[in-house]
Amino acid sequence: MSIAAYKQTIRESETPRQIERRILSRLTGQLEQHARAFDAAETRSERQALLAGGLRASLTENQAMWRALKHDLAAEGNALPPDMRASLLSLALWVDRQTTAVMGGARGLGALVAINRSIVAGLSGQPPRPEG
Repeated sequence: MSIAAYKQTIRESETPRQIERRILSRLTGQLEQHARAFDAAETRSERQALLAGGLRASLTENQAMWRALKHDLAAEGNALPPDMRASLLSLALWVDRQTTAVMGGARGLGALVAINRSIVAGLSGQPPRPEG
């Protein structure tokens, strides 16, 4: 099966919620690989080196995912209850600001990972797992 056919099969067999969960899970895993070292780094230059080592690309992709979610949440016809939409929009704005700060070398990658984990759990229909 070609890659294009495989991707088509996935699109036809997964719900949008499942696709969001799968993508966000993958992104969260990528961020988790760097979170402990990044937030423990003593200097901004140490954090900048981690960013240059592949973390920046993962953060950029995560930020793009959240921007797409924000766009969907703000769209007319979104079926989520208004209070949930407002909460998720607020969270998307926070993720955008936090990502920008982290890409600038500030600590806080672990907070982004925690938010993503909580959303993945919600998309899976499970309560968020405790920090550990």
